[in-house]
Amino acid sequence: MRGQAQVFFLVLLCLGKVKLTAACDSECSSLNNLTVTETTIRIQLNNNFTITSVTFQNKSKVDLSENDSISNLYPGIQYIVHFNNPNESCCKYIFTKPSPVHSIHAENITNTTLNLSWKNDDKNASSYTYQIVVDGPGDFVIKSSNKWSELISNLQPGTSYRFKIYPEVDGGKTKGNPNETVVHTKPSPVSRIHANHLNSTSIILTWNNEDINAPTYIYKILKKESDFHSDMFSNTGNITLSHLQPGTLYSFEIAAQINGTNITGDTRKISLNTKPSPVYDIKAENITNTSLDLTWKNNDTNSPSYTYRIQIDGPDHSDNETSNTIYVSIIYLKPGTLYKFKIYAQLDNETEGDPNGINVYTKPSPVYDIKAENITNTSLDLTWKNNDTNASNYIYRIHIDGPSSFNVLSKLTYVPISNLEPGRFYKFKIFAQINGNETEGDPNETTVYTRPSPVYDIEFANVTTTTLEIKWKDNDTNASNYTYQIYISGTNYFENKTSNTPYMHVDGLEPGTLYVFEIYAEIDGNKGDPKDASVYTKPSSVFNIIVEDVSTTMVNISWESPDAARSTYSYRILINGSSDTISPTTSSAISDLNPGTNYQFSIYSIAADNKTEGTPKNKNHCTDPASVDRFDCNLVEKQPQLSLDWSIPNGSYEGFRIEILNNQNKILEKKNQTIVTDLDYFTTYTITIVTLSCKKTSIPQEKKCRTSITDPPPLIISPVVKATSHNSFSVQFNSFNSSHGPITAYAVIITTSEGTVSNEVLKYTYNDFWNKETSTYVAYIKTEEKRSPSTKNQDYVVEIGDESTTYGYFNGKLDPLGSYRACVAAFTRIVFVNETIVNAEESYVSFSHLSPLVGLPQNPAVITGGVVGSILVLLVIVAIVGFIFWKKKRKGRNNEVPFSQIEPKKSKLLKVENYESYFKKQKADSNCGFAEEYEDLRPVGANQPKFAAELSDNKGKNRYNNVLPYDISRVKLSIQNHPTDDYINANYMPGYNSKKEFIAAQGPLPNTVQDFWRMIWEKKIYTVVMLTKCVEQGRTKCEEYWPNKQSKNYGDLMVAMTSEIFLPEWTIRDFSIQQSDSPESHPVRQFHFTAWPDHGVPETTDLLISFRHLVHEFMKQKPQSSPTLVHCSAGVGRTGTFIAIDRLIQQMEMENTVDVYGTVYDLRMHRSLMVQTEDQYVFLNHCVMDIIKSKKEKKMDLIYQNTDAMAIYENFTPSSPYIGRANGYHV
Repeated sequence: MRGQAQVFFLVLLCLGKVKLTAACDSECSSLNNLTVTETTIRIQLNNNFTITSVTFQNKSKVDLSENDSISNLYPGIQYIVHFNNPNESCCKYIFTKPSPVHSIHAENITNTTLNLSWKNDDKNASSYTYQIVVDGPGDFVIKSSNKWSELISNLQPGTSYRFKIYPEVDGGKTKGNPNETVVHTKPSPVSRIHANHLNSTSIILTWNNEDINAPTYIYKILKKESDFHSDMFSNTGNITLSHLQPGTLYSFEIAAQINGTNITGDTRKISLNTKPSPVYDIKAENITNTSLDLTWKNNDTNSPSYTYRIQIDGPDHSDNETSNTIYVSIIYLKPGTLYKFKIYAQLDNETEGDPNGINVYTKPSPVYDIKAENITNTSLDLTWKNNDTNASNYIYRIHIDGPSSFNVLSKLTYVPISNLEPGRFYKFKIFAQINGNETEGDPNETTVYTRPSPVYDIEFANVTTTTLEIKWKDNDTNASNYTYQIYISGTNYFENKTSNTPYMHVDGLEPGTLYVFEIYAEIDGNKGDPKDASVYTKPSSVFNIIVEDVSTTMVNISWESPDAARSTYSYRILINGSSDTISPTTSSAISDLNPGTNYQFSIYSIAADNKTEGTPKNKNHCTDPASVDRFDCNLVEKQPQLSLDWSIPNGSYEGFRIEILNNQNKILEKKNQTIVTDLDYFTTYTITIVTLSCKKTSIPQEKKCRTSITDPPPLIISPVVKATSHNSFSVQFNSFNSSHGPITAYAVIITTSEGTVSNEVLKYTYNDFWNKETSTYVAYIKTEEKRSPSTKNQDYVVEIGDESTTYGYFNGKLDPLGSYRACVAAFTRIVFVNETIVNAEESYVSFSHLSPLVGLPQNPAVITGGVVGSILVLLVIVAIVGFIFWKKKRKGRNNEVPFSQIEPKKSKLLKVENYESYFKKQKADSNCGFAEEYEDLRPVGANQPKFAAELSDNKGKNRYNNVLPYDISRVKLSIQNHPTDDYINANYMPGYNSKKEFIAAQGPLPNTVQDFWRMIWEKKIYTVVMLTKCVEQGRTKCEEYWPNKQSKNYGDLMVAMTSEIFLPEWTIRDFSIQQSDSPESHPVRQFHFTAWPDHGVPETTDLLISFRHLVHEFMKQKPQSSPTLVHCSAGVGRTGTFIAIDRLIQQMEMENTVDVYGTVYDLRMHRSLMVQTEDQYVFLNHCVMDIIKSKKEKKMDLIYQNTDAMAIYENFTPSSPYIGRANGYHV
């Protein structure tokens, strides 16, 4: 019984209906690393496990080939694998993978569903479940149990799907490898098919497809026509079908198809007829005012079966007619009316072809009641009537038959007819038209005759005061048969005359009178319109012309007229044949004439028409000459002459007559200037001038003027000289002749020389004489009140040696035992330089002869002193001689050789504490020690080359010929166009901090201003110190080189002033410089010291020291490599003094030493004449002394007393000096 059961179960297992395996009592928990295929199991063993046996189903054992791998197994079967190790035994259930399915097949495919089937040959396949993975829009998975097919629904139409099928066992825990297939669902059928007829041979089919993939579809269209089929395709939801047969039944089937495949959706069908073709060649015939006939053609194959609908559109209503033929007759129409006919071919009651049409006007009715009015020689007016409803839209053609035929059109029942020939027979036919000139009604007519033309072109010829001739024209064809009636009317005059020709002579008329002539042409009793013309007879000439009240620009002229009509006249006065004026009376004032001009006045009588003139009468007359407007009289310097010039007078002139009232001279001139000679000096003359023209003279112009003065006549008599003491004498002389002008001053001149005296001596003074610089000098100046030439001579006595001072001349004592001569200079004009020395060049002076030599006696004190005083006298003489020797030595150094054979010292360095004693020593004896030092400095640096400054191209760039820059230290600019472009009169100067701390330059000339700004730009200068005014003592010292309110260009540099502040002793200006091709801007500040007097040095040292401090504080804020530019006029005197003060102050502050001499020596080695005068050198030492004293007394307000003024601009407080800076240059 047990054996039978086992067999039964085995059979069931083989049939796959029952699963039975040996039991596994103890599951292995640690053996989970498995690799399973359809036929093998591989286990990764651990913990010393080994496989002891493998059984399946009926506990059949599987042979083991390897301890960790089991092969030759069946797919989809559950196996029990047994394991053991020294410690335990366990087992594990393991399924092999099912085999993949095969023979996958899709059928019954619709747009949203399909049936999917497959096969699997595994022994255990009937127990499998299958997982179907759908790969497409909206992925999803379908489970199928124990089936080999599945219905797939809810798909998208026209979509590609990939189906993967996985076999599964063990409740899906063990899954076999998949197999797959790709399937497209069908597109959905199209919907809403619509046909739109384009014409009789073309239609457009449109449809819809709402599938998501519809844009990718193509559409297959099957066209069926009787027994003929054809396929067409479209990529869109429409297709245009052309080349169809008109009036034919067609069937169309449409299906969507996936592009690139043969997968097609279900078809949809539509049937329709094409339209019949439009009719053509429509014609309207037999048109009357109320009816017409229509015919047409149609060549369609099916046209015999067509009927035709005729649509009639008129102005009031529309109507339809039907015809089975291609002809119809239309009646009961309105005259002159537009009718629109449309003809439709019809296949059935539903299909009607496109229409074709024709527009036709019925004929208008004939006009009636024609009338001719307003008949003239060339025109008339026609009127008529027409009662048609549409008559207001008619145009009328009027056909005119006469000598020539023509047509006229009118939109009204009226027309003016022109361009007819006078006196002719005309026939007028009137046609009513509508639709332009294409539809014209039957005519009606009338006949008319025209009138003769008026005459024209009436002309008057040979008009005189009492006669005239009149003629006219008439171009009518029948004019040769005309007679003319002439009606003549005038003042108290009327006459009627007849002429057979177009001409008539008329006489017996009145002068200056208006006559009217009216002329008619007449033929066969028909009189034409009159034509009139009027004319004035000429007035008679005037007589008794009188010209009076003549001036330079105006005359009064009068005359008389003999005519009765003179009260109606006006008069034209023609002046010299060009300009004219009109007068309503027999007199006129003629103005705006040119003075001194001969005029011809022609007077014309003018009739009341203001254009008919009589024969003129002439009168000639001259206007008066005009006086000159400007008459100038000027003296001729130092000549007994007067220079006259005057303006050219208005109008015409022949010349000028000049009379000198207190002189016999009379001068005739044609020019407007002259020189009057042979006059007396310093004499006032009254001069008159008149203009000459037309034998007339103008009103005279008068001028009073005085001749010049000149040098007085020399005094031939020598002055008388008498000794009055051992050191003085008197000079007696007579007054000079004042015929050359009043004597304004005398100068007494003393000399120890012989020969003549010249103007040159006027510059020498007693001091020059005492210093042996001259042997002649001016001792005394005596000024005079102006005296007339008639004043009697006067004697003068002047004491020489009385130690008086007149102007800049000292009348010093003379030497005892000296020999002297005297000379007197007389001045008619004396000019002083600064109220001191006579300016010889600008003064008018003459000299007397020298007096005889006069010798002075010995000093009486020498004789009366005796022996007792001899020693004292000797000592005095020695002292005097020593003093004179010293004075000569000091003052005569200018005449010595400029370079000493012994090289001067370069330095005299002193401790600050020792300087006061040194200063007192050098200052003694009128600064004698400083004078000697300054003399030692004269030759320093003078022998250095100055080749660049001496080039011919550069000479014009130097303000003074004796102040030229040394080549070794000169500032060089960039070369632009010429090799000498680098030159400027400037030198680098050593300061306390560097060898190029300063640039000393001359004040710019007009031609060097651009170079000056170029130097500032190229050398990156931030600080400019100006120590001169632009003009001093009336002379230009420096060009004003900066702009004021507006910016200014200097070459390629644009300079603008950004601020300007005026203080009592100086002015501070800020500038901005910009180069034309660069955006870079460079700031510059100018410190302009204005308190330096016009000559000499400042009276006190404090201002210049304060000014230096202001500049120095600003310099410290700028780069040390930027030099400070200092200039005055020559760039040596004041410039050198300023630079030296800056160096000396810093030397004292940093080193507690001072070396004025060495500082000036160093400056002169870099630029000639630095610290130019002895006074400036002494002033430098005074500055040093005052600074030392102020520090000793701790009264720094001496140096910085202008701190408040500085703060206004700078907003700073002077800081303490630096302590401990190294000596010498900071290189």
